[in-house]
Amino acid sequence: MYPWIARVRHSTPGVGLISPPPHHDIYSIEDLAQLIFDLKNANPQARINVKLVSEVGVGTIAAGVAKGHADVILISGHDGGTGASPQTSIKHAGLPWELGVAETHQTLLLNGLRNRVVVETDGQLKTGRDVVIAALLGAEEFGFATAPLVSLGCIMMRVCHLDTCPVGVATQNPELRKNFTGDPQHVVNFMQFIAQDMRELMAELGFRTIDEMVGRTDRLEVSEAINHWKLQGIDLTPVLYRPNQDENVGHLLANGRKHPQDHGLEETLDQLMLLNYCQPALADGTPVRGEFLIGNEHRTVGTTLGSAITRRHGMFGLAEDTIRLKFNGSAGQSFGAFIPQGLTLELAGDANDYVGKGLSGGKLEIYPPEEATFAAEQNIIIGNVALYGATGGTAFIRGVAGERFGVRNSGATAVVEGVGDHGCEYMTGGRVVVLGRTGRNFAAGMSGGVAYVLDWDGRFHERCNREMVDLEPVSSAADIDELEAMIFAHAQATHSDLAWKILCMWDNVVRHFVKVMPRDYKLMLQAFNQVRHDSDLTGDALAMEAFKVSQQQLVKM
Repeated sequence: MYPWIARVRHSTPGVGLISPPPHHDIYSIEDLAQLIFDLKNANPQARINVKLVSEVGVGTIAAGVAKGHADVILISGHDGGTGASPQTSIKHAGLPWELGVAETHQTLLLNGLRNRVVVETDGQLKTGRDVVIAALLGAEEFGFATAPLVSLGCIMMRVCHLDTCPVGVATQNPELRKNFTGDPQHVVNFMQFIAQDMRELMAELGFRTIDEMVGRTDRLEVSEAINHWKLQGIDLTPVLYRPNQDENVGHLLANGRKHPQDHGLEETLDQLMLLNYCQPALADGTPVRGEFLIGNEHRTVGTTLGSAITRRHGMFGLAEDTIRLKFNGSAGQSFGAFIPQGLTLELAGDANDYVGKGLSGGKLEIYPPEEATFAAEQNIIIGNVALYGATGGTAFIRGVAGERFGVRNSGATAVVEGVGDHGCEYMTGGRVVVLGRTGRNFAAGMSGGVAYVLDWDGRFHERCNREMVDLEPVSSAADIDELEAMIFAHAQATHSDLAWKILCMWDNVVRHFVKVMPRDYKLMLQAFNQVRHDSDLTGDALAMEAFKVSQQQLVKM
């Protein structure tokens, strides 16, 4: 991976990624609804778009997505996809967008949901006729990708992922990029032709606007010219069914989106209390301290405040701990999601799933309340999928986390006292210390970052997925110092009895730690050190030279 791409993706130059990693924060419509709520809190002005593959039953899924408060539902047809898509996906996945759009539109109408969402479609739309048919079947917005790309010079070699595009469209190779002959005006011209084609067809049909056409399947008919023997017995009339002609449900129906989704943002703890309370810090960086009660009905706490911080001061505009808020009670889903530098959230209690999702520089400190009588290191204190997709910041968790802790962590530092299955899955950066037992399949797909695990029983190797990582002793002075500093910070932040005990017996305990080290990541770090020693290069030049060295070493292996 080239240095500039690695920077954007918060990963290490020269280290490959499993892309895209599975969405382990979504296993139900309820999970999807929570993600939509998280994103809306992170950017209230954004439209949240959920993409669905055109397939049998997509209408039912779309109804659930609409109930989950998506703003836009995109139905993607089987003909689309990038040139990096596997041939099996290109040839065998999905159905034509026409079938998916028709089913989605009809199902949403029948359930009284069509007026709450925009329906979009894509998948090889090439002409104005395609767009008009999509509108008549129920779509309001339309996506173009392949056709405009061809207008820019793409010849569809389908090698987008190999960095060998001969016309310079999908490559980072400077020599190949010289071959690019495209111009933005080419895309403008193409879209103008599409619009003109649409205008002519709309005039023939008697429509002035797109909105008038949405769902008007009465203006479509099955072609009588189709008489191939393979098509005998096919009945396409269900595709043209118009639910709004049914008198029994007519009062529920509307052809397009008429009303925006009600996301309930005005009822969040951020809007009700936190934004006003933290105005001094938002205005000029004045430190703010506060303490609040929290309940599990309070979801995505701190995210809107974090968004306001970023809008006012940028990602790194506030000093660490400028805003420090303590909460007492049981937090709901997504406590501290996406929070940036300068914001610290302290929780005396417990939390549900998605703690610190997308953590972006902020700090989380979670521990049991003072009156708790149980041993924190033996009890679960936060739910599943904590620190999912985190890119920076720190999290100190006095207690055990659920499954999929630190999935796709790209830069956050975390100390936790035990994790469930699939910990540090797809991790690409950052540091994680586990002061207790891990579940099975730890480090699956882990391509970057480092994890330190306290292996009391000597059986961690049985629970770790070693396909991409090696297990090493913590032996170097740098590793020992780093590990000790992280545990000390955890002890200070959470008053962890376990952490203090470990520090008191440090010389005896440190030998029980195991360092989880991704192989390619280690190879790249060695290449960086070699290039630094042999040259005066810095920045991207250093990363690029180290990338070349690491690739040469891989070839030798």
